[in-house]
Amino acid sequence: MSTLVRDLEPQPSAAELDRALRDASPADIIAGALQIFGREKLALVSSFGTESAALLKVTADVDPAIPVIFLDTGWLFEETLAYRDALTAKLGLCDVRSIKPLEETLRREDPERELWFSDPDACCRIRKVEPLARALKPFAAWINGRKRFQGGLRAGIAVVEQDVERLKFNPFANVSRETIEAIYRSADLPPHPLVASGFRSVGCMPCTSRADANEDARAGRWRGRPKSECGIHTTVTA
Repeated sequence: MSTLVRDLEPQPSAAELDRALRDASPADIIAGALQIFGREKLALVSSFGTESAALLKVTADVDPAIPVIFLDTGWLFEETLAYRDALTAKLGLCDVRSIKPLEETLRREDPERELWFSDPDACCRIRKVEPLARALKPFAAWINGRKRFQGGLRAGIAVVEQDVERLKFNPFANVSRETIEAIYRSADLPPHPLVASGFRSVGCMPCTSRADANEDARAGRWRGRPKSECGIHTTVTA
């Protein structure tokens, strides 16, 4: 049993957990979440993006059977889908769930597949936010890979947050880019295939572009638009 959460109530609050875990290592944060909720009520949400392998590696070391939710939006790069499969095999992940938007929703709201251009917020809602809300219904808590060094709305995130009726764990909130790079080196993790082509952050194909080394890593997401998040971290997941 983790000593970090051993003396807490069976269902501690987000604030209590944040106090207990705010200086803990990513592995200890994940282990603490697993201790409280068990793998039946805890899931990790991963985009299998340019920095995802580090969190997936740490999680697999704690318990490779923790469910991993992957949002297959229908607009992902083929390289991302291949990377998902490669990392799943390399890390021995036992329960990767690829969640897609509902076909009836796509037919009703995006029949021409042009919503990404006319209303990117609506596109993210039907392809990411709503599918994630559906996928998280069985779970009481979820893990994600946001980091404070990514800036913007992520600069002040806590290690543990309340997300309506479930808790959200941010085990990499405190880590540096150098720490992530060290995890990649020590575990011999493959980079996302598009990194070599100048993509520093990878999401859906129509809304992802290359970013220069002197730009923020997420500058290539929704470039030229007043948008920096897809909505899964700014919309409640009740």
